[in-house]
Amino acid sequence: MTTIDKTASAPSRRIEDDGKTPLLEVRDLHVEFKTRDSLVKAVNGVNYSVRAGETLAVLGESGSGKSVTAQAIMGILDMPPGRIPQGEIRFRGEDMLTMSNEERRQIRGRKIAMIFQDALSSLNPVLSVGYQLGEMFRVHQGMSRKAAKAKSIELMDRVRIPAAKDRVNDYPHQFSGGMRQRIMIAMAMALEPDLIIADEPTTALDVTVQAQVMDLLAELQAEYNMGLILITHDLGVVADVADKIAVMYAGRIVETAPVHELYKRPAHPYTRGLLDSIPRLDQKGQELYAIKGLPPNLTRIPPGCAFNPRCPKAQDICRSEVPILHPVTERDGTDLPGRGSACHFWKETIHG
Repeated sequence: MTTIDKTASAPSRRIEDDGKTPLLEVRDLHVEFKTRDSLVKAVNGVNYSVRAGETLAVLGESGSGKSVTAQAIMGILDMPPGRIPQGEIRFRGEDMLTMSNEERRQIRGRKIAMIFQDALSSLNPVLSVGYQLGEMFRVHQGMSRKAAKAKSIELMDRVRIPAAKDRVNDYPHQFSGGMRQRIMIAMAMALEPDLIIADEPTTALDVTVQAQVMDLLAELQAEYNMGLILITHDLGVVADVADKIAVMYAGRIVETAPVHELYKRPAHPYTRGLLDSIPRLDQKGQELYAIKGLPPNLTRIPPGCAFNPRCPKAQDICRSEVPILHPVTERDGTDLPGRGSACHFWKETIHG
């Protein structure tokens, strides 16, 4: 991992953890979208939590509900057509879904920030990056333009954008994809939030730049002790940075595990399929594995386990009964902390 630039200014505070209350706790969250002809059930009972200094990776194919859950947390869902029929989103113990719009606005950006996957479309093309970074300080802290510009340069230095003082007046299209993503990280870090949600932060970047961006996020997280939710479909991205993983499918979490435990012994057939799909050096020239079929239409989720039409282990119970997230144990019944699997046959999967 790259060494932190000690010439950059130190953070003004570290996020504290009282050891009792998670930074964020999502409880039985449901999100629906009403269309002209149907009801799209995008999120169907999601539960997870994140503590200070902890990284949760949320994995799954496109359409699994990862980003919709993040948008619900941030309070940026389009409502209507979206709605949250049930669930809780607790930040430091307080349910944000019961807050007023003004109360949530005070949390958004200041306490919880988000890094979006497409930096070019997220940045305003007609405003300089320095102006856009400075807006955080002008709006939330009442700074003058001059002071906000100085803070913008300081932030650009912290995310290691070369010649920040000379480039603060440049426009987004004048930066490479990797540098634009660093600017997005700087915007998210501007107000020193307690929690950052990074939605596919390395999409469309080459492997070397992906590693640099992930290293930067990990360094800043360690320095500030902030919580991090990393949303991705790429298992390779999270192996070295996540503490725990939640795997989503059809709007539900189907497996939870500490990161290295999940890679060693998956407890759900879908997770095993994702892992088997990763190219391996010792299988050069062999055909890559692919999970058969497609994710379900969220307006017509199949009865029972939503993965059953694609699952090689599916039996009659899988087609009629929705599996709960079972605690996963060793063969002798010893608990495996942090492990859960929403599969009727999790024992055969992990121990088979």
